[in-house]
Amino acid sequence: MAIAGKKSGSVEAGDNNVFWTTMSDLMLGLAIIFMTLFVLAMTGFTQESVEQRKQQIEVNKELIDKLKSESIEAQVDPMTGDIKISDLQLFELGSYTLSAKGKQYLDKLMPIYVNTMFSKEDVISQIENILIQGHTDSQMFSSAKNPDDQYLKNMELSLQRANSVAEYIFKTNYDKKYNEQLKKMLVVEGKSFSEPILVNGKEDYAKSRRVEMRLKTKKVDITEVIFHGILFHGGGE
Repeated sequence: MAIAGKKSGSVEAGDNNVFWTTMSDLMLGLAIIFMTLFVLAMTGFTQESVEQRKQQIEVNKELIDKLKSESIEAQVDPMTGDIKISDLQLFELGSYTLSAKGKQYLDKLMPIYVNTMFSKEDVISQIENILIQGHTDSQMFSSAKNPDDQYLKNMELSLQRANSVAEYIFKTNYDKKYNEQLKKMLVVEGKSFSEPILVNGKEDYAKSRRVEMRLKTKKVDITEVIFHGILFHGGGE
């Protein structure tokens, strides 16, 4: 009986040792993961983001210089590359049909924009979507029945305007070798009057009526990179 009891105690102690060894391995693994996340967040990813932003800014500057050299009026954000185009450049008041002036404007703008952006492989590889956004002001439609109807009528107008621009882009004389890439990236949005331009705290109606071309960059999932590294670069014994 004494021997049996000793054996039982031995097994119990052994079980405890196995448990705590497993827990210590788990805690060590978690500590390594958190340390790696911290290091990557503070070094690798920050440096990568800075380099990507630097490349984007250089391309934006090139785009701005080319537009200026062709006397094309467009408000380009030097940091993001987003472009704001006044509706007066593109449409008659209250219309979503491109005017002759609007078509001439896009004929000059879009080849420069597409050829500049898509020729930079390091930059365009980081772009998930090119958003064509229509924006209106908040002034009332005479036919609007209530505020909700007003919002929806402006939503329809803003979406139609964005779609008109997107459709016409493919008719412009950019390098057509970028055609398939452009089709995959182009997204049309209607924003109604949800993002007005404010000047001194008040909506500037003329500036609020606009079409924007915005770049949506890809986001790197740091956890995927971490676990990919663990699995394929030394995660096993």
